[in-house]
Order: sequence, then structure tokens, then C-alpha cells
Amino acid sequence: MSNLATIAALIGDPSRAAMLQALLPGEALTAGELARVAQIGAAAASAQLRALTEAGLLAVHAQGRHRYYRLAGEEIATALETLMALPQASPRKSWPHGELFRQARLCWHHLAGRLGVALHERLTQDDWITAAPGGWETTTGGQARFAALGVDLATARRAPRFACDCMDWSERRPHLSGGLGREVTGMMIRRHWLTRIEPLATDTLQRRRLACTPEGARALAAEFGIDA
Repeated sequence: MSNLATIAALIGDPSRAAMLQALLPGEALTAGELARVAQIGAAAASAQLRALTEAGLLAVHAQGRHRYYRLAGEEIATALETLMALPQASPRKSWPHGELFRQARLCWHHLAGRLGVALHERLTQDDWITAAPGGWETTTGGQARFAALGVDLATARRAPRFACDCMDWSERRPHLSGGLGREVTGMMIRRHWLTRIEPLATDTLQRRRLACTPEGARALAAEFGIDA
């Protein structure tokens, strides 16, 4: 069996797909938490997690009596988000997961949804970033503007990829990923422009939800020209 077929078979299982979706924000979760997400027993969850780890989709960290699982890297998150953006076999009449989830959510550690797509558009149109081999690079003016907002560009550059596109699942347009996407999103959360929503443990999609605060709406309009 080819590697593509193996990976497709792993992702295609509903329990494993639920676990992978729950890990898309970039957090590490225990086997027990992932079992509850997938609504399966501990033994079945252990087998599913072992298969995903052996395939290189997950990384595991043992701490005390717990084992914490996370996606093996940003490229895995990007691939999953891209697959989720593929057209369905039959067209959906409407977005089925709620407009709040569509508005703003985490994909790995970067901003996705309508706000993420709008941010990508403003950064490119307003000359914060410019096309570069393999993705994007900051302009001279963009570097100064990011620094003024408290975005850690030095940390962003230590990521495997500095700035690149990730096809947004709900919007079918790119949002910004890579180290820059992570650091910009982190800045917004630190400054309380965006806040995490705590959902039910079994809600694999809503675990990723972000909400824009009133302060954040004003800041996004002032700094980027985004109507949140």
C-alpha cells in the first residue's frame, strides 16, 4: 500500500479523524481526553493513537502517568485544514457548524476563519508582507509595524517556515500560517483582542473557537482596517 493510501485510510476513520480535529489548535491532549472526544473506550483510543503516532501524524510526550499527544508539526495541521476545505461530494446548502465558529478559530497556532482570511488580505494589500520563495516575507515597513504591536519576529523566524499560506477550510481562501501567523495570533490573544472559548470536551470543532472582544474589534479596525 502506498504512503498516500495509508495516510488516507488513517485519516478516514471517524474516531481518528475526531482526534486529529481536536488537536488542530496546537494543544497537547491526553489519551483520556482524546478518547472522550472520539467517544470510544480507553483500549480502542490507545490503539488508534498508536497507529497515528507510528504513521508520523502525532507526537507523544510522557509526563508522569500521562501521555500527551499533539500533531507532529504545522505541516500536518496545514494538510488537514486543506483536506477539510475540499468540496463535498454533494453541495452543502449552508455552513453546518455555526457562524461563530466560522468567524474566528485556531488552526494549529494561527488565526483561521473569516478574521484569519481578512487579516491575510490586509497584510498583503497594505504591504506588511510581500511574496517570497516558499511563502511571504515582511517588508521594511511591515517589520516596523509588527514590532510596534509586540509581534516577536525573531521567534517567528525560528519556525520551520516563517510565513506561508494555509487554505482555510470554511472560507476556501488562505489565512496566514508559519511562525509569523503564530506570533501575530499570540499577540492578539495576549492583548485580549481574541479570547479562547471553552467548549464541551467532546466537541471536536468548538475546541478551536475564538471570540473577538470589543477591544479587539476596535484594535483590528484601527491597526489593520478589518471590520470584525
